[in-house]
Amino acid sequence: MERHVLESPLIGDDEASVTALAALRSGAPYSVEERAQPTGAHAGVFSRRLQRMRMRGFEPLGLERAVQLIREYDRPVRSALIDPDSRTRFTLLFLTEDGSALVACASWPLPLGAGTPSL
Repeated sequence: MERHVLESPLIGDDEASVTALAALRSGAPYSVEERAQPTGAHAGVFSRRLQRMRMRGFEPLGLERAVQLIREYDRPVRSALIDPDSRTRFTLLFLTEDGSALVACASWPLPLGAGTPSL
């Protein structure tokens, strides 16, 4: 997916969407899954990750809301990951199956010394 296409659904004013758009516009590397996946799979995985992060005293920006939104959406979604060169934060996007609209977005800082997170 071309950068400008990924930027276009990021029209929200929530902090995670603003962070994602700024990262893309600054040239941050990104990846978009080729295939859409059922929302239940994503919701389950990221719900567990949210619980683990909270057990460590960490609250990822927008992840709880993202899990709720993809559960409610109940159609396949494509995920995208924006990983700034600074490796200090990354942003996770959930897009409609065709990639034309944003379903949910979350962003959080990476712990020091962490590599690129996997989807």
